[in-house]
Amino acid sequence: MIKDKTVADVMWKEVDIIDSKLTITQALETMQHKRTKMLIVDKGHPEDEYGVVLIADIASKVIAENKSCDRVNVYEIMNKPIISVTSSMSVKNCSTLLTRFGLSRCPVIDHGEVVGVVSLTNIVLNGLRV
Repeated sequence: MIKDKTVADVMWKEVDIIDSKLTITQALETMQHKRTKMLIVDKGHPEDEYGVVLIADIASKVIAENKSCDRVNVYEIMNKPIISVTSSMSVKNCSTLLTRFGLSRCPVIDHGEVVGVVSLTNIVLNGLRV
């Protein structure tokens, strides 16, 4: 049943973590897990926070504004700090959190490290399966 499932049961474990100084072109060239539609921006130092760049951010903040992907750095368009969840969170609570904040996906962070990405699609398609 869905009430027994956790984020760990439905999340993608493969993520792309990039440096904020990369250009958008470089970031997209290094992106290996396109289905997540998200690049996680690494911390600048241990006390820093992670950031994210969604495919939608690139479309709206670079392409739609007619900027060059070779001239825009990740730090210029990233979202930081981010909303994240833990792998032990129930999919019900995760779904509530994501919809409350109008998010379709977010990083999964355990003990200060990124361990995956969860999305509403993951929750619906994988969380409802027995």
